[in-house]
Amino acid sequence: MASRPELEDQKSTGSTEKHKDDQLSENSETEEKAFSMAPAHSTVALVETGVEGEDDPWDLPELQDGAAAWSDLDTKGKVLRVVTSTGKGLLLLGFLYMFICSLDILSSAFQLVGGKAAGDIFTEGSVLSNPLAGLVIGVLVTLLVQSSSTSSSIVVSMVSSGLLQVQMAVPVIMGTNIGTSVTNTLVAMTQAGDRNKFRRAFAGATVHDFFNWLSVLVLLPLEVASGYMYELTKLLVDSFNIQSGEKAPELLHVITDPLTKAIIELDQSVISGIASGDPDTRNKSLILKWCKTFTNVTLRNETVPGPENCTSPALCWCSPDLCYTLHNISETYNIQTCNHIFVNVDLSDLTIGLILLALSLLVLCSCLILIVKLLNSMLKGQVAVVIKKILNTDFPFPFGWVTGYIAMLVGAGMTFIVQSSSVFTAAINPLIGIGVISIERAYPLSLGANIGTTTTAILAAMAAPGNTLANALQIALIHFVFNVSGIILWYPIPFTRIPIRLAKALGNITADYRWFAGVYIISCFFLLPLFVFGLSMAGWKVLVGVGVPIVALLIIIIIVNVLQARLPSCLPTVLRSWDFLPLWAHSLEPWDRVVAVVAAKCCCCCKGCQTGQEEEEEEEEDEKKKGGGRFLEMYDNPAMMNGVDWEKRGRTKRMS
Repeated sequence: MASRPELEDQKSTGSTEKHKDDQLSENSETEEKAFSMAPAHSTVALVETGVEGEDDPWDLPELQDGAAAWSDLDTKGKVLRVVTSTGKGLLLLGFLYMFICSLDILSSAFQLVGGKAAGDIFTEGSVLSNPLAGLVIGVLVTLLVQSSSTSSSIVVSMVSSGLLQVQMAVPVIMGTNIGTSVTNTLVAMTQAGDRNKFRRAFAGATVHDFFNWLSVLVLLPLEVASGYMYELTKLLVDSFNIQSGEKAPELLHVITDPLTKAIIELDQSVISGIASGDPDTRNKSLILKWCKTFTNVTLRNETVPGPENCTSPALCWCSPDLCYTLHNISETYNIQTCNHIFVNVDLSDLTIGLILLALSLLVLCSCLILIVKLLNSMLKGQVAVVIKKILNTDFPFPFGWVTGYIAMLVGAGMTFIVQSSSVFTAAINPLIGIGVISIERAYPLSLGANIGTTTTAILAAMAAPGNTLANALQIALIHFVFNVSGIILWYPIPFTRIPIRLAKALGNITADYRWFAGVYIISCFFLLPLFVFGLSMAGWKVLVGVGVPIVALLIIIIIVNVLQARLPSCLPTVLRSWDFLPLWAHSLEPWDRVVAVVAAKCCCCCKGCQTGQEEEEEEEEDEKKKGGGRFLEMYDNPAMMNGVDWEKRGRTKRMS
C-alpha cells in the first residue's frame, strides 16, 4: 500500500522518522530522495538572483530584462515600446533639468542664509595668515554658500583689492575644493533605502572626498614649506602676455537661467563687498531688485584742501586760498526691476533663504528618486550591457592605461558644459548606485570634474579687468595646479589609488551601519574643520601640543592595522588583534545597538507608545475588577504554565 502523502510543513519531521526506521519501502526511499533534492534547486535559484555574502558586493549587478524580445513583438507592441521608451527618455531629461535647477536654487538659498556670514569670515585678515585657519575657512565658506565658484570669486575680489595676498589665498582655494564635494555626498544619502545601491553610491561620492583630503594633507605642508604652486603660477602669468578677454561662455546656464532667474536672483557683489570691507554693502539685501541700471560718469570741478588731494598734477589748479581739480563722479540710475517672484516680497534674506532651502531640497530629493527609478526601468537587458561596456571596459593591452585619462577628459568636458563639478558628480551618482558605472571608473570621472571646474574659473578670470587680471588668473591657475598635483599623486600608479580603497571600506561600513554616513558627513565637514580652526586660533603651541599626539596616534593605528592584515607575525601577541580593547573601542556593533534603542524610543514617542501602554494597563485593571485577576495571577507561576490552551484563552479574552 502506498504511503500517505505528507504536507509541506511536515516533510522535515517525516524525513527524520524515515532515517530512524530500518525497514523503508521503495516508495518511501524515492520520496526521501526527491525531498533531499529540494535544497539543491533552492540554492541554484538563490545563486542566480545573487546572494549577499557569496557574491562580491562591488561587482556590477546584472539588470534583468523581463520584457519580450524586439523580434517577438508585433507592430502594435513595437510602436508601444518606442513610444514608452521615448516618453521615459523625455521624462529623464525633464527630471535631470529640474535636478540641476534645484542645485542652483539650493546654492542661492545657502548664500541667502549664510552669505553675509561667509563674507564676515573673510574680513579677518589676520586669521587668514594661518594656513590651517585659511584652509578651514575655505571649507566652511564653501559649505555655507554651496558653491566653490562663489567662494573663489570672493577670494579673487579680496586679492584684487589688496586685502589678501596671493600666498595667503592658496590654503583657502584648497579648502573650497574640499567644501564643494559635500553636495555629492548628500545626494548619495537619498539611496539609503537599498543596501547595495547605497554601498556603491556612497563610495562613489566619498572617493571624491578622500582625493581632496589626501591631496590637502600632502600638498598644503609642501606649499607652506616651498611655495611651489605660487612660484609656478606666477611664472606662468608673467611669461604670457595675457590680455583681458570676453566673459566666460555660459553653456548650461542659457537653458537653466530662464527658470532659476524667474524664482530668485542674487546680487553677487554684496558678499564680495562685505569681504572687502565695504560698509555700504553690510546692510544691503542679497536679493537683486534692479536688473537693468545705467551708470553715468561725469567730470566735475571740485574744491580740494591742497595739491596733494588733486587727482593728478595736470588736473590741479591752485590759487592762494583754494585748489581745484577734476573728479569723475558716477551716478547709477535704476531703469528696470527684476522679474523673479521674490522681488517685491517683504521678507528678510534669512526667511527667503530658508523657504528656498526647504523647497529646493524637496525638489532635489524627489527628482533624484525619480531619476533612479527611471534609470532602473530603462537600463536593462542589452541597453545596460552596451552602456556598461562603453563606460567600464578598458582599451586592449598595452593601451589599457589610457582609458582612465580619457575618462578624465570626459569628466572635464562635461563639467565645462554644466559649469559645476557638483552638478556633474551628483548627476552620475545614481548611475554608480544602480551599478552602471563602477567605482574604478567613477574615480577618474571625478578627477576630471575637478579639472573641468578650474578651466571654467580660468576663463572667468581672463574676463577680469586689466588691473585685477594677473591676480585673478594666478588664483585660478593655483586651483588648476593643485588638482593636477593631486592627480599625479593619487592616480597614475594603481598602487597609489588609495581613495578607491578608502571609499570602498567606508561604503562597506555605511551599508551595514547606515547611521554612520551621517556621522561621517558631520565629522568630516563640520566638527573636524571647527576643531582644527579652534586649535589654529589658539596659537602654534596649542596646535602642535594637541595636534601632533593625535596625528602620531592615528599613524600608529594605521601601521598596526596594515601589519595585522599583512604581517601579523611581526607584532606582539597582544597587538595581533584589537580584542584587548573594550568592544565599543574597536567595533561599531555596540554603537549600533545604542542607535537602535534611541531610534526605537524616538519612533515610540512619535507613535504614542506611552499612550498605548497606559491603555493596556487600564484594561488589565478592568480585568482584575471583573474577577479575572485570579486566573491571570495563577498562571504567572511557570510551573502551572504547561497545559494551558493560550489560543483558546485569547479567544475568550477577546469575546469578553
